[in-house]
Formats: sequence, C-alpha cells, structure tokens
Amino acid sequence: MNSLAGVLEAAAELQTFCTAQGWRSCVIGGLAVQRWGTPRFTQDADLTLLTGYGGEEAFVDLLLKSFSPRHADSREFALQNRVLLARSKNGVDLDIAMGALPFEERTMTRCSQWETGTGVSLLTCSAEDLLVHKVFAGRNRDWGDVETILARQNGKLDLPLVRKELGPLLDLKGEQGALDKLEGLIKIVSGRMDSKA
Repeated sequence: MNSLAGVLEAAAELQTFCTAQGWRSCVIGGLAVQRWGTPRFTQDADLTLLTGYGGEEAFVDLLLKSFSPRHADSREFALQNRVLLARSKNGVDLDIAMGALPFEERTMTRCSQWETGTGVSLLTCSAEDLLVHKVFAGRNRDWGDVETILARQNGKLDLPLVRKELGPLLDLKGEQGALDKLEGLIKIVSGRMDSKA
C-alpha cells in the first residue's frame, strides 16, 4: 500500500522527467482531487502528457527507458489506447494519458503549480478541467469527486467554462445526460452550501 507522500514523490519524479524533455504535462485524477476536492486516498499518480497525434512512439520509448512497464505489453497497450501504464522508482503505479485533443491542449494552458505542503510541488489541472475529466469518466467514484469539488470550490468555479468544454466531449461519447446530472449536482451542492451560510 502506497502512502500519499510516496504517490506525491512518484508524480514529482514523472513530472520532473517530462519537464526535462521539454514536454508539457499536468497531474489529473486522485492527486488533483487532493488539491481541489475532498482529499481521499489514492494509490497511483495520473498525468496527462501532451503528445499530439503521430510520433507517440518516441514519447513512450523514452518514458520506458526511465520508468518500468507494468505489463509485458505496456508499450503496445499505450500505442493502441493512448495510456502508458508504468511504475515509478518507488513502486507507485503511473497512468500516463497521451493528450492530443484541443481540450487537453487548453488544459495545459490553465494548469498551475500546487505546493502540496510536503516539500513537493506539482503542476495540476485546474479545478474546472478536473470537473470535466471527472464528469467525462463518469464512474461512481468520479461523481463522488465531482460533488466534493463543487462543495470545496463553491462560488469560485467558472461553470460556464466547464459546460463549454464538456458539451463537445460528451457529444463524442454520446452521453449528454451526464451534463444534466452535473447541473442537478450543482443545484444540490449550492443549495446545501447556501443553507450553511
């Protein structure tokens, strides 16, 4: 079982490597939830690496020289599914998403530095972009994270931006109902927060 300190250290190792190559990246997933939502236990580090389309092999091959593959076919899996499953030097699982969509490019322009309070500094996606990622993923755990982000960032979020980014992505997935679900959660959470004020 990995400690939070170990996961933060692994994310920093990966991000430092990417920055040294001149690559643009930002932390997403459970570690970003630590920053923007209610902190919860996470055993792995998720990162979007902006690769564009074409030439992904060069990114994957260079990453696999410094980070261990989690499976024998990790290279092939990465090239087919655009996610490299690797492992840091301290044994933490790394999920490296190869970003190429215009949304992922814009995510890089909106990311910012997070001082974790443990001596580790990470570049993470914005709270708005984390919401987009979480609603798009749409698993039960993701919706739980959405609720905590809405509560913790109540009154600070650029919700029109979230809606603008989500619309086309959900169209691609054929899941516009997720936007209605988000709107319902926004009302519930803001109502709850207003009653506490």
